[in-house]
Amino acid sequence: MKKSLNNGQRIMIAVAGLCLFAAIFLPVWKIDLMAPQYPEGLSMSIYANRLGGDVEIINGLNHYIGMRTLHAKDFPEFTYLPYIFGFFALACIVVAIVARRKLAAGLLSLYALFGVLAMVDFWKWEYEYGHNLSTSAPIQVPGMSYQPPLIGFKQLLNFGAYSIPDLGGWLMALAGLLLAVAVFFAFRKRASNVLPKQSSKNQTLSAAAGLISILIFFSSCQNGPTPIQVGKDNCNFCKMGIADARFGAEVVSKKGKAWKFDDVHCLLGFLKEGSLKAEEIKEVYLTRYDGDHKLMPAEKSFLLHSENLRSPMGGNVAAFENTQSVQAAEQEFGGESISWENLRQ
Repeated sequence: MKKSLNNGQRIMIAVAGLCLFAAIFLPVWKIDLMAPQYPEGLSMSIYANRLGGDVEIINGLNHYIGMRTLHAKDFPEFTYLPYIFGFFALACIVVAIVARRKLAAGLLSLYALFGVLAMVDFWKWEYEYGHNLSTSAPIQVPGMSYQPPLIGFKQLLNFGAYSIPDLGGWLMALAGLLLAVAVFFAFRKRASNVLPKQSSKNQTLSAAAGLISILIFFSSCQNGPTPIQVGKDNCNFCKMGIADARFGAEVVSKKGKAWKFDDVHCLLGFLKEGSLKAEEIKEVYLTRYDGDHKLMPAEKSFLLHSENLRSPMGGNVAAFENTQSVQAAEQEFGGESISWENLRQ
């Protein structure tokens, strides 16, 4: 029995199997492309067995720079990936039933190896598509390659490319975390001579609490604001470089795309322009004028409008975290407090 998994560890491994089973049908990864001519962006979703999203539009753009078009039939991985996902899902269920910690450790090692090989394979096909360009392409930039980032952001000519896990990918990461936690606690040495052993019921409750904590952590990993990099980022409206950390603003769409601005004036111009529909906006953020200049939800910010603030594009509006801060600023700069709702009007 010392080599067996307890009930809590079995639950975690079983949940990991369910996550992997769901990942067979959900998008695992996504690559988003942002450019001025595509204000809503283009998105390609990568499933276990196919490509989804704006693939045809992206293929049309790839033609101009000499990249090969993307077709699911060109990727042998789409043939066997669903079976690999299914294998790991079934293996988790079997290990949860058999409840042997050595089998759990072996499964974790095999899954980690698969994760590393999968990322290496993903990088290789990104490299191949981004570097092996047609010599007869209409647009040729000497020395330029178009390999998207493995994960994160990369600027490719006038396109910003974001490469991040999608829902299926996050479920796969959660499955790996659950496996790792279960194996860790299964092999952890117990001070049985000092502390009394937990009852099976207490073990189950402890594991359930740990599982809930993990799920809460993953549910909190939602798309939020991207920090504005002063001196590097450009305003998406006026195209000027963002040079003052005190007046920045940002719009985040429900797809997780971010538009950055150097002034509330530009932010309001972007919103009034209507290139991004109201129902597509997840949140609008304003930079805190004082302190750490963090991004705060506009609706929860306390705003001051004063000509003495002298913001980059003449909006002359500053955001604060609380009433005390905005009142102190009003005494220093004059002007008047204003709500976000009134400002938008």
